[in-house]
Amino acid sequence: MEPAAWPGVFREGRDLFTVNARPGISVYGERRVDRDGVEYRGWDPFRSKLAALLLRGPAPAVPARVERVLYLGASHGTTVSHVSDLWPSASIFAVEKSPASFAPLLALARERANLLPLLADAQLPERYQADVGLAEVLYQDVAQRSQAAIFAENARACLAPGGLGLLMLKIRSVTQRLPSAQVVRDARREIEAAGLPIRGEIPLAPFSREHVALVTGGPRTPSSAR
Repeated sequence: MEPAAWPGVFREGRDLFTVNARPGISVYGERRVDRDGVEYRGWDPFRSKLAALLLRGPAPAVPARVERVLYLGASHGTTVSHVSDLWPSASIFAVEKSPASFAPLLALARERANLLPLLADAQLPERYQADVGLAEVLYQDVAQRSQAAIFAENARACLAPGGLGLLMLKIRSVTQRLPSAQVVRDARREIEAAGLPIRGEIPLAPFSREHVALVTGGPRTPSSAR
């Protein structure tokens, strides 16, 4: 087991792993392996866009100190469980608006003290801004058409200057009509207009087709809301 490019991520051959914060327990049926007394959880890139991003690379630079993570679109908790492994001492605010998905997310949070689920709409960050404060990492994986606008609003409200933003752009959730390249260009333009520098654009195929990861920095200037 060798350290990967991202802190807290490990590789064995082509496979990614995180150190299991809850040894003996799988979250979504992932395999667990023991190496020198440490239990690792396999991280499936076909089920997690963040794992796909780390395999497609280059891996984005992570702030030196991560105390808060805002995760938009946590669903049942597949990827956010690995984020919980990555930063065990950080507060992971997991936003999900579907009550059906929120139930298993809440159950997962009962086993992971650093996971803080929020039943909320990511389009309305003002409703959880006071709880989250400023996060060093903003991660978004939602299916609304206005994905770039949602990301920009949450970055203005909750992403610390110098932080890391990761938008998993679901192209066909934006539109079925326009070419993929145009959808990505439009999203980049909207994000940059919000004062967020684009640091990378990484297609996630073959793991997630018609998905592109946009990597940003934090806002250049603090929001007046802060």
